[in-house]
Amino acid sequence: MSPTSEKDAQREAKRIEPVLKRLWKQGKWDPGTVRSEMLALGYKERTGPHGEQLGGNLDVRGMDPRDESGHSVTPEGAQIGLHVHQDACVTAFVQKTNYQVQVNGPYLESGCFTPPFAH
Repeated sequence: MSPTSEKDAQREAKRIEPVLKRLWKQGKWDPGTVRSEMLALGYKERTGPHGEQLGGNLDVRGMDPRDESGHSVTPEGAQIGLHVHQDACVTAFVQKTNYQVQVNGPYLESGCFTPPFAH
């Protein structure tokens, strides 16, 4: 990630963090609510409900399933992938237990989202 791209991504992360903190405190972490709040910040959706390309920079989706005691569990919450530049993303989530916002480069396999398998 270039220094300029990292700086731009850090700026976007600082815009997103207070919104996720507020939603977390309010107990509102469903993908629809989170998407609405991100759109209110002026971001545009990257893909539509059927995978169609919309040309924006924002992806919001539910949390990935994970294994707990041998069972697959999908926690409540939402993940955010914001494409800031080709080499920079803001990746975030909000769920019942916590929220997090970070800056990273895109993954070849999954764009701004951490791949759900070993990388």
